[in-house]
Amino acid sequence: MQVGNARYRLAKDFPAAIPVFPLAGALLLPGGRMPLNIFEPRYLQMVDEAIGGARLIGMIQPSLDGALRGDGEPELCSVGCAGRIISLTETGDGRYLISLQGVCRFRTTHEMTVKTPFRQCRIAPFLADLEEDQAGADVDRPALLKAFRAYLQANDLEADWESVSRAENAMLVNALSMMAPYGPAEKQALLEAADLKTRAETLIAITEMTLAREGEDFGSSLQ
Repeated sequence: MQVGNARYRLAKDFPAAIPVFPLAGALLLPGGRMPLNIFEPRYLQMVDEAIGGARLIGMIQPSLDGALRGDGEPELCSVGCAGRIISLTETGDGRYLISLQGVCRFRTTHEMTVKTPFRQCRIAPFLADLEEDQAGADVDRPALLKAFRAYLQANDLEADWESVSRAENAMLVNALSMMAPYGPAEKQALLEAADLKTRAETLIAITEMTLAREGEDFGSSLQ
C-alpha cells in the first residue's frame, strides 16, 4: 500500500512500536482518512514526535468494558488501526489539525513502559490489509446500498449518490463503516471483521438492527 511517499508491504516496513491515541467511538480503516483536532499537550507532543519519525499513529479504542489501569488510564482494545499523518496545519491557538490515512490494522502485543506522556504499544500489523486487492468483488454491493439508503431515508438524510456510484467496493465499505454513527462496540466489530466481505455484512446487520429498533420496516423501505 502506498501512503504519501511511503510504501507498506511487509512487517519490517513498520516500527516495532507506535504511539497510540485512545479515542472512544473513533474508527479508522485501511485507506480511510480521519481528521483530528489535537489540543491536549500530551497529544501535541505525540504528533511532534510522530512527524519527526515514522509519521504513524495508532488509533485505538479504550476497552469496551470500561476497565482502568492502576493509574486511572483506560485499558485498551487489542486491535486498532495505524494511520500515517498526511497533512498537518497549526492553528493560531496552539492546536494541530491533522489528517490520518489508514494504513493497516494491528494487534497490540503489549504496551510499553515509557517516559513520554503519551502511550506507546508494540504491534503486529495485519499484513493482509496491505494487499491491493482486498476481495472487493465478494461484497454484496446491492445489499450494502439498500441498507445505506434505508438508513438515510429513516433519518431524513441525503448522500452524494454520484460519488457513491463511482466508489469501488473496498472504498465504499470502509467509508460507510467509518462514517456510520454507531457506538464503540459496533465500531470495534467493524474494525475486527475478518475481511472486507465480512465487514460489509456486519455493517448491513448493524444497520438492519438499528432500523428495527427505531421501528422502521427495513424490508419495505426501499420498495
